[in-house]
Amino acid sequence: QVQLVESGGGLVQTGGSLRLSCAASGRTFSLYAMGWFRQAPGKERGFVGGISWSGGGTAYADSVKGRFTISRDNAKNTVSLQMNSLKPEDTAVYYCAADRTARRGAYALMSGAYLYWGQGTQVTVSS
Repeated sequence: QVQLVESGGGLVQTGGSLRLSCAASGRTFSLYAMGWFRQAPGKERGFVGGISWSGGGTAYADSVKGRFTISRDNAKNTVSLQMNSLKPEDTAVYYCAADRTARRGAYALMSGAYLYWGQGTQVTVSS
């Protein structure tokens, strides 16, 4: 059974930084693309960033390009999201997601369909 556990959320001021981490277990982590989504109050969950199974490719939502960086450590079975220059509109619950199909690229998760999900971690950016 695949399990994803996020950590690192919290409260930060505008312009600040946070680093989210997701620990994965239950299968061979290095074979699957990983990603992050977020859901703000009253809005649908949306794609933030993805990383290919090999770590060689990444993809980002336009709203976070240049500010957020996704990375993975296949030796530690973790995927991280470094968030810089945070804005109040980045406030949301952030979810770690894992592909169900092996050896796909960073864009494979963008639709949000047929993924494994973590429980989410709250990020609040104060103005």
